[in-house]
Amino acid sequence: MPDFATLAPLVGLLLVSGAFAGLLAGMLGVGGGIVHVPAFFFVFSTLGFGGPQLMQICLATSLAAIVITSLRSVAAHNKRGAVNWHILKTWAPGIVIGAIAGVFVAAKVRSEALEALFGIVALLVGLYLAFGRQDWRLGQQMPGVLGRSILSPLVGLLSVLMGIGGGTFGVPLMTLFNVAIHAAVATAAGFGALIAVPSVIGFLMVDVAAPPPLTFGAVNLPAFVVAVSMTLFTAPIGAKIAHRLDALTLRRSFAVFILIVAVNMLFTAFEG
Repeated sequence: MPDFATLAPLVGLLLVSGAFAGLLAGMLGVGGGIVHVPAFFFVFSTLGFGGPQLMQICLATSLAAIVITSLRSVAAHNKRGAVNWHILKTWAPGIVIGAIAGVFVAAKVRSEALEALFGIVALLVGLYLAFGRQDWRLGQQMPGVLGRSILSPLVGLLSVLMGIGGGTFGVPLMTLFNVAIHAAVATAAGFGALIAVPSVIGFLMVDVAAPPPLTFGAVNLPAFVVAVSMTLFTAPIGAKIAHRLDALTLRRSFAVFILIVAVNMLFTAFEG
């Protein structure tokens, strides 16, 4: 058991990152995983828990936190009438299928590969949001049955492999198909719950070697509780902020944050 002097600042980090994740979940529809995963990774590594399955614990614990954060965020956005329930309902089956597949893939892949995937995909998304033109479109409306049957499982799969909610992929995807940024953020928050619930159930059944204390399957209970204790309060605040920002500012805020996290994770992956 680590001493108080070591443990206290790490708990403080999880409280701060949890609060920030909640703000981003409400503000950008990202579920908070893009903050949780690096924070959990740093804390567990500092405490001496490493090994080839450390990233799986970070992903699973992040997704457990996203269940709560996403539901809180969707409720806050729905009060403002911003959630597109038609998109959410029609994309739900494919996203859930992709999320379940993601658990099986993540359980077999080494931490270093997942870190690299997290960094590379987040970097590409951040660059698109930072430098892509706002008038770029793949279509004037969301894809029909064929396109949805391909893209929705892909969103679920990649999100689980990165331990994130649906916003990182859902927001850029929806804006490319002519969904307004504020509606995309609100609806993507719902993607997070669709991704997190089935994947957490799967991760609870994964066998992890030498996990941190109070880890069930691949979900670490203390990290989950500390993170969620803050996101419950800050997600509604983030939703209020989102609806006060203009579309370009919201887009750029999303881009800057994702790029910072992506570069940091890539350094971690390739240093290891």
